[in-house]
Amino acid sequence: MANREIATPDRMNAFSDGVFAVIITILVLELHPPREASFEALLELWPTAISYTISYAFIAIVWVNHHHLLRFPDAATQRLIWGNFAHLFAVSLIPFATAWIATTRLGAAAVAFYAGDFFLVNVTYLLLCLEAVDKSAPHKVEPRVRSMMRMRSFATLAVFAAAGVAALRYPIAGMALICLCLFVYLSPARIIGASDESGQIQNSRS
Repeated sequence: MANREIATPDRMNAFSDGVFAVIITILVLELHPPREASFEALLELWPTAISYTISYAFIAIVWVNHHHLLRFPDAATQRLIWGNFAHLFAVSLIPFATAWIATTRLGAAAVAFYAGDFFLVNVTYLLLCLEAVDKSAPHKVEPRVRSMMRMRSFATLAVFAAAGVAALRYPIAGMALICLCLFVYLSPARIIGASDESGQIQNSRS
């Protein structure tokens, strides 16, 4: 009884929400206004604006996917808990990577690290999916949907890896691939949500 009170999906989800809120707060605190009172000085901060926008959108997408994913497991296993901590660790590096890009004005190493962090976030999310859905609640998601989730996750991993390699030579191209991957990453949340809704309909009919 004590273990279930300490580790439950709801409590883990609540803790994760707090971590995401802190990460977004840190991301916002990294925004520094220009010293000069002119629009030209503001325009010079375009690398900061681009990296902040991409990072904020990515964190929002990760949170939506994470929120839907943790609705499936009935119990918080040790693997699920530590997998969640690993996922949050990868997400917590986003403000640092964003600040590095802003400071170096889309430097090659900074953009490559940025893509690498997104790759790590996606790897830990994929492992979280395997534990939360495939092992803990396979009956709640159809095999076809689980297979589609994995395929889309592997596709985004390939894009992030390509972005990291391309950034070493062409940083702007690397950022473009990262932005492209954000659109691909929107899909898993809708897939999970659709599967969850269909499961609720089946339960109501039964």
